Amino acid sequence: MPDVRISSPQGKWLLFTTVLGSSMALLDSTVVNVALPRIGEDLDTDLAALQWTVNAYMLTLAGLILLGGSLGDRYGRRKVFLIGVVWFAVASLLCGLAPNAEVLIAARALQGIGGALLTPGSLALIQASFHPDDRGRAVGLWSGFGGIGAAVGPFLGGWLVDGPGWRWVFLLNVPLALVCVPVALRHVPESSDNKAHGRFDVLGAVLGALALALVTYALIEARSGALTVVVTAVAGVAAGVAFVMVERRRPDPMMPLDIFASRQFTAVNLVTLCVYAAFGGFFFLAVLQLQVVSGYSALQAGTALLPTTVLMLLFSARSGELADRIGPRIPLTVGPLLSAGGLLLMTRVGPDASYLTDVLPALLVMGLGMVTLVAPLTATVLASVDTARAGLASGINNAAARAAGLVAVAALPLLAGMSEDAYRSAPAFDSAFGRAMVICAGVLVVGSAVAFATVRRPPPDCTRPECNGRGGVLTPPLEPGVKSGGKLGEGV
Repeated sequence: MPDVRISSPQGKWLLFTTVLGSSMALLDSTVVNVALPRIGEDLDTDLAALQWTVNAYMLTLAGLILLGGSLGDRYGRRKVFLIGVVWFAVASLLCGLAPNAEVLIAARALQGIGGALLTPGSLALIQASFHPDDRGRAVGLWSGFGGIGAAVGPFLGGWLVDGPGWRWVFLLNVPLALVCVPVALRHVPESSDNKAHGRFDVLGAVLGALALALVTYALIEARSGALTVVVTAVAGVAAGVAFVMVERRRPDPMMPLDIFASRQFTAVNLVTLCVYAAFGGFFFLAVLQLQVVSGYSALQAGTALLPTTVLMLLFSARSGELADRIGPRIPLTVGPLLSAGGLLLMTRVGPDASYLTDVLPALLVMGLGMVTLVAPLTATVLASVDTARAGLASGINNAAARAAGLVAVAALPLLAGMSEDAYRSAPAFDSAFGRAMVICAGVLVVGSAVAFATVRRPPPDCTRPECNGRGGVLTPPLEPGVKSGGKLGEGV
């Protein structure tokens, strides 16, 4: 029986190190976008390289995050968490020292591997270590501090880019890791799942990541019209088909396909794909628009996006409570429509845009949409399956959200007609940005329609903790026990 109490010194140190470790990955995902224009200018690279700077990280993270949770259950959650922290820090150092775009992209892919190890491990350590009476509060504190990190991230990233330089966006992770590792070794108890058994689905993980990588490459390089793009696209689809076949036949698959027999689970994951594709495309392009077209500094651009995160921090819990009373269908229908309205308002953000009259109204409307939908989305995913599979369901939903953002960053510039040098020309980027926001709004409308047609209220007798609404800041939570059916925690 886990017996660590929050009020004890060990409990405070445990919470500190898990928040610090997960914040490394969370900060990195929020600060890098702010640095993209300066990275492109300093390394003299094109838009495709900036897309890969974002996507190389998301690719390995989305492809391996389910496997990372399983490794912790099998070999020790503290051990895998610490390996992830050290790995992430070393990869961050390589990013900060990268002499060219190729090295930076490779180092970002390595960062994603570290993130796949430490992200599920941080929450798993809380679930496995704290006394059951303190576990809910510990998860809430972990989530709250993570939300603060998400809010601070763009501001911190902008300050670093405008001050010491974009390389410090990555180098900052090194001292954080130097604090995190010794604290974890001294104060965090080791734990594992004795019920974990079977072989790891390495083949499934490789095929899933390969399919995402090949499709992403084809989308980013499609402007060239080369034969290799067609070959890569076909190979990516083939790898995706092979992944489905492997998962269907393996005795211990990474993603058991029978979980999609739940119509509700399948429907909500389709909504997740639409919502997080739109959000991923927006956050990638918005900071570029503000800097390239509107003339904002990196710090101003990062700070400009704070209202969406602040709204999420203040009102997500109330949104979850409302969804508990009225059911998820209305929030999941209205939320995407509100966000779509915010994105359409962003088309007004052009040269010399006023923050108060142009940028802020769009972000407030979009933020209200995010508040409305994220907590009910998370809760509905977890309530749509049996208790023993809630961890697996949350892991799949998390991977779906990240994969959607990955594909959006790859495809949106192509669909919007952005050239490779678009971010160097304010008029060209402004025109393409407007088209991109319309596309993202359309994807959100599709998500709203799917929710209205397919999502239903969970059974009235659903009293499990995972049926209660809790929402992440930018992505759904990843539960521990993804593969092994180990300890089940509450959603974030």
